[in-house]
Amino acid sequence: MNKNYKKIILGIVLVGLVIMGIFAYNIYSILFGSNTNFETETYEVFIPSDADYNTAFLIIADAVNDRDNLHTTAVKKKYNENIKSGRFLIKKGSSNNDIINTVRSQNMPIKVTFNNQERVENLAGRLSQQIEPDSLTLLKAMKDPEFLKENGLDENTALSIYLPNSYETYWNTSAERFRDKMLSYHKQFWTAEKLAKAKKLDLSPSEVYTLASIVQKETAKVDEMPRVAGVYLNRLARGIKLDADPTVIYAKKKSENDFEQQIKQVLYVHLEIDNPYNTYRYSSLPPGPIVTPDLTAINAVLNPEKHDYLYFVANVENFGYHKFAKTLAQHNRNAAAYRRWIAKNNR
Repeated sequence: MNKNYKKIILGIVLVGLVIMGIFAYNIYSILFGSNTNFETETYEVFIPSDADYNTAFLIIADAVNDRDNLHTTAVKKKYNENIKSGRFLIKKGSSNNDIINTVRSQNMPIKVTFNNQERVENLAGRLSQQIEPDSLTLLKAMKDPEFLKENGLDENTALSIYLPNSYETYWNTSAERFRDKMLSYHKQFWTAEKLAKAKKLDLSPSEVYTLASIVQKETAKVDEMPRVAGVYLNRLARGIKLDADPTVIYAKKKSENDFEQQIKQVLYVHLEIDNPYNTYRYSSLPPGPIVTPDLTAINAVLNPEKHDYLYFVANVENFGYHKFAKTLAQHNRNAAAYRRWIAKNNR
């Protein structure tokens, strides 16, 4: 073999190695080179449960510079054949390999919060802003007759298993799974000790929740809630109507099927509304809660202040709080003072 022939063979080998090196480099760059286009530390991606590859790819592709390389990687790793739904966090500077690994195996939970919801319809709407199921799907699960019957509930008390708090769940959880998760937390909350306290008050857990919803609406002061709860418990024990203004407002909204209206002041005409939620006309507790009460309000009902008060009215000398009275005569004097302040200040 002559020297020229050896040089040709060597040249071909070297060219082949260069070509292989370039090919390997390109493959490496496609798979492992950075391919994100955002400045924040992470980028949220939400893949719907019914998404096909094209839908999922377009959602993910908003986070990258080179869509072709992302597609090449997705196909190579067979992501196009096995789409996963959920919430995924793509890290700044991620490679295509990192991105595809993330969206096929790292569904991240979210924090769901809610409070002060007047009806299950409102709660369903609030939840639909945070998790995948829409409000109608959530509402159907929450008002499912079989579910309500199994748990001793009806449409009036359906709200009473939802305890306002912050809950960790997956964005793509189903409406039924989320509802059942809330029921589980509800059961955990009602320990043997709490059930014993409710029984001592001659109230069921749903009735405690309903009374707590009234307390919640009456005062925003946590330290005053046990005293307000004590007033209503005293009235219940003596067979006196609750005469709670927040229930009148709720009765008006419910009677008119208009929960968007704003009612700043309860008028005498409102007290005549013929609706079981109107505690000026109907004795005992209303059929169900008028809002989702905070845990502080529920605990206030379970641990009420012991006293002989039967009445209270807003305290204009200490805004946000109330003046309490044991007798109607004292209450009337307090109420008159409040009305004079209202008239003087054009409220």
